[in-house]
Amino acid sequence: MHNPAEQIPHVPHAPVSPARAHPYGAFALRAGLGLVLVALLLWRYDARPVLHDLPREKLGWFTGATALYLAGQVMSAWRWQLLAAVLQVHGSFSRYLRFYFIGMFTNLFVPGLVGGDAARAIYLGRDSAKMGEAVASVVADRGVGLLALFWFAAAMAALAPGMLTPKVIHVTIAAGAIAALGFLAAPMLARIIRLMPRMFRRAGGIVMPYLHRPRTMLPAAVLSVILQISLAVCQWMIARGLGIAAPLALFMLCVPIANVFASLPITLGGLGLRESAYVVLFGMAGIAHNDAIALGLLWFAATVLSGLTGAVAFATTAPPTSAQP
Repeated sequence: MHNPAEQIPHVPHAPVSPARAHPYGAFALRAGLGLVLVALLLWRYDARPVLHDLPREKLGWFTGATALYLAGQVMSAWRWQLLAAVLQVHGSFSRYLRFYFIGMFTNLFVPGLVGGDAARAIYLGRDSAKMGEAVASVVADRGVGLLALFWFAAAMAALAPGMLTPKVIHVTIAAGAIAALGFLAAPMLARIIRLMPRMFRRAGGIVMPYLHRPRTMLPAAVLSVILQISLAVCQWMIARGLGIAAPLALFMLCVPIANVFASLPITLGGLGLRESAYVVLFGMAGIAHNDAIALGLLWFAATVLSGLTGAVAFATTAPPTSAQP
């Protein structure tokens, strides 16, 4: 039960950053870089086997994987709602679900590194008249997701050390341990931020409530781990549709590691980065390079199709007003 004496630190209002001078140039650069990486992979490992693999995918497996991915995004909206509630930003689940799917749709078409996250923050901030808290909840949502990604990858590396090379296993476990230590040291980090120069204090102040009370993030972290499991199952299903006979445990290990690289804001939706990671990781387990590339491309297609479903929420939701609360 919440202790009334335990006050939640104030979250400073965080103005939304203005658009960059050439946002569409940055968008084109990310999309182009992803296509270049895919083209290099196809050139290096021969495009013909990959192009032969893609039509082999069974529609039932692909559809099931896409549906499970969408279910995971619904759960992600719930995770975001739990984190926003820590800052007293309350609202119906349908509202968070609608804004989350708008963010998914925005990620497909709006240039910039965090287009979808910025859209979520703006919609929630203007709707709740708590822009600072809305931004903080989106930042926390992204951070908790990354923490759970490292934890899950490390746990699977410890449980299945023989599937990949010892070097990859050791690095993965070390990254998970560092993430766990960072989570446990969150209150200490909050005190350190207060001693930093004003610029760092303002940036850190956005997530200060979560740093002071890291246990409030645990329910969201549990949901994030479940999400990572579902993502691994999704890609195992696509692999089954391709006729790849590989154990689910291998995907539980390789997919979160690959997602670390795919989450880097370098290419559009991790295109090229994920496929490159799959070639290396699944290649260690004996999966052919063309199969690994085809798997990555099909997964990218599934995520794009899922993002398009957000068009309904985007079209039926009134745009956020420009007036500040």
